[in-house]
Amino acid sequence: MKTTHHSLDDLFGQQVARALSGKLDQMPYDIQERLRAARMRAVAARRVAPIWVTRSNTQTLGDGTLTLGAPWKGWTPLASLFPIGLLLVGLLTINAVLDDHRAHEVAEIDAALLTDDLPPNAYTDPGFLQFLKLQNTDSAED
Repeated sequence: MKTTHHSLDDLFGQQVARALSGKLDQMPYDIQERLRAARMRAVAARRVAPIWVTRSNTQTLGDGTLTLGAPWKGWTPLASLFPIGLLLVGLLTINAVLDDHRAHEVAEIDAALLTDDLPPNAYTDPGFLQFLKLQNTDSAED
């Protein structure tokens, strides 16, 4: 069995208490009363266990905002601007990609028109549109 430092202190205290209690009857009354009062103070001090206070890393500001213990409260508005900036960068990137996609589509249509057998002016002619409609209905009936 292993004895700890704390249990050795307790054993020593018990031995001193036995030695004092054994010769207590031989001592004068005023010394007995002082020893009794000292024993009561020691027992009262022994019963008080130390209270360990831990500090949390989170703090609550006056407006109920939960923070992670920031040393300067000015970082909170700056930290809230970060997601907004990230959102703006994302939206601008999406806009640039869509514009590029539209430009490629228009370029493909232009290339198809210019390489086709018909001149580009034929597509703007109202009679040609009527001709295309009639051809679509004739092929649908067959």
